[in-house]
Amino acid sequence: MMDKTWKEKVLSTFLKPAKKHKCLKPLMMICAAVALFPYSIFAYLASNGKRFASLIVILMFFTVSSSFSFPVFSEETNETESEEKVQEAMLDNTAGYDSQLAIADEDSILPEDVQILDDDDVLDGYEDAELHGMEDADKYTLDEILEGNIQYSNRVHETKSAGEEVSFDKDDWRLVLINKQHPIPADYTFTLGIIKGSMKCDERIIGDLLAMFQAAKEDGINLVVCSPYRDMSRQEMLFDRKIKKYMAKGMSYMEAYSYASQAVTVPGASEHQIGLAIDIVCDTYKELEEGFADTEAGKWLAEHSCEYGFILRYPRGKEYITGIEFEPWHFRYVGVDAAMAITEQGLCLEEFVEDL
Repeated sequence: MMDKTWKEKVLSTFLKPAKKHKCLKPLMMICAAVALFPYSIFAYLASNGKRFASLIVILMFFTVSSSFSFPVFSEETNETESEEKVQEAMLDNTAGYDSQLAIADEDSILPEDVQILDDDDVLDGYEDAELHGMEDADKYTLDEILEGNIQYSNRVHETKSAGEEVSFDKDDWRLVLINKQHPIPADYTFTLGIIKGSMKCDERIIGDLLAMFQAAKEDGINLVVCSPYRDMSRQEMLFDRKIKKYMAKGMSYMEAYSYASQAVTVPGASEHQIGLAIDIVCDTYKELEEGFADTEAGKWLAEHSCEYGFILRYPRGKEYITGIEFEPWHFRYVGVDAAMAITEQGLCLEEFVEDL
């Protein structure tokens, strides 16, 4: 007869009295369960020893390897030093922008409390506001543009070709995608044409731009060109000032950079720098604000700009794709066929190009 196991001996010890005295059976069963519980735990661990040992080794490896990336075991002084080094590195990378930038004290800033600053906020307090084309002298109506621009005036009433099946190529200059993830290609070239005064854009789009302005005027709307082509220095100036404004509200540099990039495109990734983007307002509403969308001019542009090759570049509801707040004044030239397709399908340029 085989020797009884420890488990069987325990059960036998508690169940013998229960057989003799049935009233003790519930109590004996409870006592047996209590006595066997530690044994069951130990037996389970013993039978799965290798599995638990492997798990412990993996956890130890993960903890040690992660400590190289995240200083979870560092002292408080070391964490502060690391944070300062990151901020210093960020400032070093922006040496081409504004050497006067400084790190603000980090206060608790809630996203819902942050107001995206308009371009007027960026220029407030500066004397060189004309750098952004915000002065009246740098805003031009159709008649002012046509004055002295005879080389483009004969294209104002050109009709658009239609009927043929259209195909699109993402390498087409009209469809070049410029955003934070796709900066201006190093080999990208174009020729600037003069709109009026110091205002310029890619000369290939001026004919359609004037045609659109003429059509709007015939419908009783006087559009105004504001801030077309910007060179790198102007884009850097706008971006720097936006960052300073946010830092003045108590943000750190990195927080200010994040919010600034939602309103002013990062230098080197702006469509204004390739002359294909035009900020357009009207003679009765010259502010670059969301309220422009509710004006007759804003509504006309949203509906008809595609007929002349322009799209509302940063539409409402697409912020999570474009990375830029809703800008009802910012229009981008993509060509008539592409503009019609993008507008009819309710897409933004990123979505349209992705499907090509």
